Amino acid sequence: MRKLGYGMNVSLDGYIAAPGDDLGWSMPSDELFQWWSDRVDATGLALYGRKVWETMCSHWPDADRQPGATPEVIEFADRWRDMPKVVFSSTTLTVDWNARLVTDDAVTEITRLKSDDGHPMDISGATLAAAAMRAGLIDEYAVVTHPVLVGGGTPFFTALDNWVNLSLVETRTFPGGVVLSRYESRR
Repeated sequence: MRKLGYGMNVSLDGYIAAPGDDLGWSMPSDELFQWWSDRVDATGLALYGRKVWETMCSHWPDADRQPGATPEVIEFADRWRDMPKVVFSSTTLTVDWNARLVTDDAVTEITRLKSDDGHPMDISGATLAAAAMRAGLIDEYAVVTHPVLVGGGTPFFTALDNWVNLSLVETRTFPGGVVLSRYESRR
């Protein structure tokens, strides 16, 4: 059975995007960028909600061919393109870059995907992750906290019907005061 992780950059007050979908506060250091790249490399299947998908596919498909692309950007772009992806959306019409589109019930499909064997899956996107959280499908939370208060926007966590007990399995500090806290669900 596959494990499902949910990890994103988060402001100290708990948001993954500031008002207006502003992500300018979450620019990673080289060390954090490499951590995210290594996470993509270890991911067997990425699950994307529509907004995160649109953000990722607006940049990464050809980021390695842009002037001044660093070896790290080239590596990430290659890893991202090669990684199998599932996009959950009722409005997106087509997907590319080793992705397939699911327009049906996300929880049913995620449950089916978890029952397969394989490398871990990662979920990205607040709305999609919220549905998986409420269904008790997330096994790991990787909260990459940036030392900034943005005052509102898109929250990392959703309102839940029941508590989710977690065990801390890793902490790590990155340049600029960014802190990774990685937790596993206790069931």
